[in-house]
Amino acid sequence: MTAAAPKVSHIPVLLEEVVAALDAKPGDLIVDATFGAGGYTRRLLESGATVHAFDRDPDAIAAGRLWGETCGKDPRLVLHPRRFSELAEGLAEAGIAGVQGVVFDIGVSSMQLDQPGRGFAFSSDGPLDMRMSQDGPSAADFLNEADEGEIADVLYRYGEERQSRRIARAIVAARPLTTTGQFAAVVRKALGYRPDIKGPKAQKDPATRSFQAVRIHVNGELDELIEGLAAAEKVLVPGGRIAVVSFHSLEDRIVKQFLREAAGAVPTSSRHMPQMASKVEPVFEKPSAAIRPTPEEEERNPRARSATLRWAVRTSAPARNRAGRAAA
Repeated sequence: MTAAAPKVSHIPVLLEEVVAALDAKPGDLIVDATFGAGGYTRRLLESGATVHAFDRDPDAIAAGRLWGETCGKDPRLVLHPRRFSELAEGLAEAGIAGVQGVVFDIGVSSMQLDQPGRGFAFSSDGPLDMRMSQDGPSAADFLNEADEGEIADVLYRYGEERQSRRIARAIVAARPLTTTGQFAAVVRKALGYRPDIKGPKAQKDPATRSFQAVRIHVNGELDELIEGLAAAEKVLVPGGRIAVVSFHSLEDRIVKQFLREAAGAVPTSSRHMPQMASKVEPVFEKPSAAIRPTPEEEERNPRARSATLRWAVRTSAPARNRAGRAAA
């Protein structure tokens, strides 16, 4: 697949709010943990910062390299073809001990959604893939090989789908599934979806929840987010800033809990988060409230409607280890 250079017209969600939260200055080192089409990176480079951009999607990295070539190979853009959970290792390999900012834009990117061949959306029929890194088991592999109970659990846990067992039974009965259109049709039929109903009684396409759930499972997204937040805590220097844009409640819940606990507000209780010992010196301060897009941005960019930004400032306390004690 041939990658195209990121378009100048690409505008990531909450761009101005993210830029303000990071407060990047000339000479700062910033990590764009989810490079995608490079929207945040472009603005950060314009601020004079050096950006270490991470992405596990080979297409995003290839497009970034092409973009770099057309822009004169700016040495302030350093691309890392790896998961953002590995950002500490990637920076260490580049000789970087600490950075002034880390930004995450969690979930599937517009570039991935807009390519039917990647299988992330059901607006256009395509192969049932959904793999961000383009390797490992695909969505089709999972849906065609997992047992009914596992499928139901994934739909319930990651899609918050109350009818998960009914859908799982329908999936098993319809196997093999090979395209996004087939998967969406099975979910709709199982739930009696009526697309002909318009107006106030119109239903949201129920396939949305199931697609979200399978995508999160195939890519291990929630575990990746937890690891990425811990890595950001490790690499940020005192006064450095973390900014996280998420797009649904499961992600935002993890981010909110992480920042509150890191600021010393509450003890760890989430099953999604590493257990933290009590009375640990706060490693973040000034955690923001949830920041939502303006009505104008939502009108301009429908993808922004579910976005939430949270950010905080790193203190001088040592980073916590997985048991919650100060790391040596």
